Amino acid sequence: MTLLELILIIATGVLVLGGGAALVLTRGRKELPPPSVSDAITEGTPEPDSEDEPASAVDTIERPEAAQGRLVRLRTRLARSQGSLGKGLLAVLGRTTLDDAAWEEIEDTLLAADVGVAASQELVDHLRTRLRVEGVDDPARAKAVLREELVGVIDPSLDRSLASTGADGKPGVVLVVGVNGTGKTTTVGRLARVLVREPKTVVLGAADTFRAAAADQLQTWGERVGVPTVRGPEGGDPASVGFEAVERGIADGTDVVLVDTAGRLHTKSGLMDELGKVKRVIEKQAPVTEVLLVIDATTGQNGLTQARVFGEVVDVTGIVLTKLDGTAKGGIVIAVQRELGVPVKFVGLGEGADDLAPFDAEEFVDALLA
Repeated sequence: MTLLELILIIATGVLVLGGGAALVLTRGRKELPPPSVSDAITEGTPEPDSEDEPASAVDTIERPEAAQGRLVRLRTRLARSQGSLGKGLLAVLGRTTLDDAAWEEIEDTLLAADVGVAASQELVDHLRTRLRVEGVDDPARAKAVLREELVGVIDPSLDRSLASTGADGKPGVVLVVGVNGTGKTTTVGRLARVLVREPKTVVLGAADTFRAAAADQLQTWGERVGVPTVRGPEGGDPASVGFEAVERGIADGTDVVLVDTAGRLHTKSGLMDELGKVKRVIEKQAPVTEVLLVIDATTGQNGLTQARVFGEVVDVTGIVLTKLDGTAKGGIVIAVQRELGVPVKFVGLGEGADDLAPFDAEEFVDALLA
């Protein structure tokens, strides 16, 4: 055997042994799972408190957006969606001459935006009188007067804060009502996010027992911000679920209990009576501090009928207008307030988790006229 052949045999043996060892090591090693991507908001997640906590631990509880951020974003969306009403009014007021036909056009624009007959006539009369008495002939000044009159008819003096504080150490109880399809359960979830951000402790009550999906949806909202959900069997007594939710809130020393009710059809008197029962049973433990009526802004005048009937049953104290970005009929804000005599407290625009913001009369009008 030559020296060259001996070297080749040795080299081949080393390669075979090395490959086998590598294969054994590969098979013996536990494969790590791929990194997961969480949709949780982790901004501001604290560092681990001790060396025992794994460095990869991530806070899976979402951190709701601050109120100021929501307002800025929603104002932009509102300005985009409500432009047609503002543009229509400003186009007429910008004319050199405002005759009877022009004022009729302004009133028609307000009526088309669901402001309502009485409110439209009142607004036109006040605006017409002011422009004539003050001798306004400058479009910029006419716009300023229009803004003042719109803000006045919406009434910025109304208390739009959420009555979420209970008395005698008991939680505040917020009952959320409305017909099917208005976004009621979503509103309850979004309200939980608003309250958690303040920060307040919250318990959710899934009193819509007729739809298992509603209870599941509400529980998911609660899990995202780390608040418990009290629910009952499908088809169970809604009043008992509300009662148990408040009972849990009292036992835990919770700040607020949010109770989601079934989407009552306002034409069904039996179901409406049952809604009244839910409120009465809850108040055996703690007073209901707020009754929020959720109305889909795109329903227009039908929303006023809903408001009237619900107001007779459960003494509505505040209104939530959802889907306001889906309609150019922003005048529903004015009409529904006048119908019930209670303020719009929140508005919803968009599909995002934090697309709910406190209603502000001046910001709404500014967006309307942007």
